[in-house]
Amino acid sequence: MGKEVFFTPEGLEKIENEIEYLKTVRRKEVSERIKVALGYGDLSENSEYDEAKNEQAQVEERIAKLELMVRNAKIIDESDLNTDVVNIGSTVKVKEMESGDEDEYTIVGSAEADPLEGKISNESPVGQALIGKIIGDIVEVEVPDGLIKYEICAITL
Repeated sequence: MGKEVFFTPEGLEKIENEIEYLKTVRRKEVSERIKVALGYGDLSENSEYDEAKNEQAQVEERIAKLELMVRNAKIIDESDLNTDVVNIGSTVKVKEMESGDEDEYTIVGSAEADPLEGKISNESPVGQALIGKIIGDIVEVEVPDGLIKYEICAITL
């Protein structure tokens, strides 16, 4: 068995929808491109064919990667979570000690991480530092710019 991949129910659904799209739509599109390129004749000098075959390999690789993630998926059940301790699935409001800036992060599995949406991986430096902490705790995180100290202000689901 591979490494567990943590998902919210919505995150798993998104991955399953992508697999379905790749299998039903993208495979057909790439297959059609290969057929058209084959019609151009000599494959040794057929860049359209080479590009289509490379794209086919990328699509198949992505399908295999996503299917492996789904096989190793562990669903985060919000009913098992509480707001006393930071865990995967928690939304955490933190205050940077030096600047006083407040940020809100939702801790998710690495497959769902999207920093632009405030979703950080449980495997990221900030995610790792926050897991298991409670409101009022001060955490120190080593980031490329140096050391950041956060105070945990709130934990929600």
